[in-house]
Amino acid sequence: MKIKEIIVVEGKDDTIAIQRAVDADTIETNGSAISSSTLEQIKLAQQVRGVIILTDPDYPGEKIRKTITDHIPECKHAFVDRKDALPKGGKGIGVEHASPEAIREALKDAHQMDGLAEEWISKEDLVDAGLIGGPRARARRERIGELLKIGYTNGKQLYKRLKMFQITKDEFIHAMRVILQEEAD
Repeated sequence: MKIKEIIVVEGKDDTIAIQRAVDADTIETNGSAISSSTLEQIKLAQQVRGVIILTDPDYPGEKIRKTITDHIPECKHAFVDRKDALPKGGKGIGVEHASPEAIREALKDAHQMDGLAEEWISKEDLVDAGLIGGPRARARRERIGELLKIGYTNGKQLYKRLKMFQITKDEFIHAMRVILQEEAD
């Protein structure tokens, strides 16, 4: 599977994992303190071929994603599920631990964020759905992130990401029905 866009990852181990999964070029940020020269390289890559950001599903990965998006908002975003980014018997979490299948699935579902999306889902909808402040909130957020292909988030990030990806109320309701059905089984 050949990927036209350049994939932004955190480090060398992520590049190796990407290359096991697909035929693609990468840019490595080498951590969350992204240099101005790396940002310029990503900006050029976006103009020439397009960019997909695929960072670890953790706080530093989100920080990198936000930094790049603040400078180059046109990039696409791909998310590896947290469960797929855990090492077998080791510590840490990261793209480098994901299987080639999980990486291909994440790249296939890459989205372009749109910070100007119409507000279709309210914060009250998230509370009512048990995604914020309930005993199952974290598990439900993790599952809705998988179903909607927007990655795991905390409550505040979920609201923002639903807006950015223009998730409609119908898509949201459908995903919640799946979650509630799974909980009932």
